[in-house]
Amino acid sequence: MNIMALPVRGTSETILLVEDHTALLKLVKQILEDANFTVIPASNAKQAIQIEAEFPGTIDLLLSDVRMRGMSGPNLARRLKERRPQMRVMLMSGYPGGALLVLNYGWHYIEKPFVPSALVSKIKDALRGETREQSTDRFDSLKEPRRALAAGSSTPVQSLGFSQARRRA
Repeated sequence: MNIMALPVRGTSETILLVEDHTALLKLVKQILEDANFTVIPASNAKQAIQIEAEFPGTIDLLLSDVRMRGMSGPNLARRLKERRPQMRVMLMSGYPGGALLVLNYGWHYIEKPFVPSALVSKIKDALRGETREQSTDRFDSLKEPRRALAAGSSTPVQSLGFSQARRRA
């Protein structure tokens, strides 16, 4: 795909759209273009990586399916965010629980099927809202429990990770 041949239209906001179902890729692309976004379509993660590497401009948002052949949407997002840390991420999925996959990263999510107005609204929120990045204070990443001071005391107390708290409940 020749990046320089991509049409320049819409707003100054560019969306890299990655969807491996051709009909859905075309439909979502049309919805976004009708909402005046500039859309760069990719039919798989490999193509998206190539496009990102060759695209000289700003990619404001990655909109990707969660489940794709070859590489998942979350893995693609992590890889592209390494090179473009300011790029926002929104993932979409028709599978239950898809939001849990992206919750810890602070990424945006929309469940399929969606109506065009809901998609456009969520994308505008993602682009204009406060940047939400992956937290470094996650329960699931604690290798050693942190020590905190008990309220009104100088005695350290062990803070509980999610799995520890659940066992005690």
